[in-house]
Amino acid sequence: MSNLAVLDDFGTLVEPATVRFRRRLPGPIERVWSYLTESQLRSKWLAAGTMKLEVGAEFELVWQNDTLTNPPGQRPEGFGPEHRMKSRIIELAPPKRLTFTWGDNGDVSFELEPDRDEVLLTLIHRRLRDRSMTLMVGAGWHMHLDILAARVGGKPDPAPFWDGWLKLKDEYDRRLPA
Repeated sequence: MSNLAVLDDFGTLVEPATVRFRRRLPGPIERVWSYLTESQLRSKWLAAGTMKLEVGAEFELVWQNDTLTNPPGQRPEGFGPEHRMKSRIIELAPPKRLTFTWGDNGDVSFELEPDRDEVLLTLIHRRLRDRSMTLMVGAGWHMHLDILAARVGGKPDPAPFWDGWLKLKDEYDRRLPA
């Protein structure tokens, strides 16, 4: 039996402005690393953008969330078809650790740990500026990680992206302290 069901898919507030997610994904670790670092693969679950794997390297993430699932669901008011964000790599240890700035809203680290034929992915998003951003980011990472798990595992889309994100945002509002 897989350990996939052991971890809670929901992010955990580990500090007032820090949320952590843990997921078990099918290995090997190099394949999961490719989904984090290669634009073509990353665009299938998060955002495109060529990333030079070097500490200090700047890059741009380009989201087109309407393309992540079929159907995409109903995009909420205030969200455009594309979003861009400048980032910079601040820590790199292939294929186990990648940390980069998240625009002007903190930083994100991915840690990969092999466990037999699976990989434990730990994502930590630090220095979120307020509760509203924490709710948006929590629902966003949750939905994006659901899609990553489907892509890496060769499974169908989990749910229309935007519909799933809206439901998750409400659930994070209930789960996270005010």
